[in-house]
Amino acid sequence: MSNWSARLVAVMSLSLSGIAVQALEREPVMTLDVAQDMSRACVAFAKAKGWRMNIAVVDAGANVIAFSRMDHSFLGSGDIATRKAKFAASFPVSTRYAGELVYGKDGKPGTLPGFVEMPGVVAFAGGLPVMAAGAHVGGIGVSGGSPDEDEQCAAAALDAVKGALK
Repeated sequence: MSNWSARLVAVMSLSLSGIAVQALEREPVMTLDVAQDMSRACVAFAKAKGWRMNIAVVDAGANVIAFSRMDHSFLGSGDIATRKAKFAASFPVSTRYAGELVYGKDGKPGTLPGFVEMPGVVAFAGGLPVMAAGAHVGGIGVSGGSPDEDEQCAAAALDAVKGALK
């Protein structure tokens, strides 16, 4: 390869890697600040209701970014909250929807009853996917109350950061 050809290849490689870096920088991700804001919002909501919750926020790879365990919350609920968050990060649906697929809704049987047997599937409310700019960037899982209370707390957390998730 001539000296000129080698230089052209080097310049093109640098240009292409610069494009890849720019694409990565523009891809929305779950940040520590947003995860902590979500957790704080859920704690504030739960305190106002008199609930004691465990809150897990994970990124798109289901890696825990933030975790909060409120005073006197159930110790076992920490694992449940994390499992809910990881499910919601792995599928762009709520854990409530997974429960409907498995167990049914409105008196109708579930369409995927065996789904609950798959590792990582959580089939009761309290886990919600986190979306930003149309991208699935993670999940939040809450446990410690009833499934409906857990989901309300997770929804309050998402609502609190909706401006940061655009």
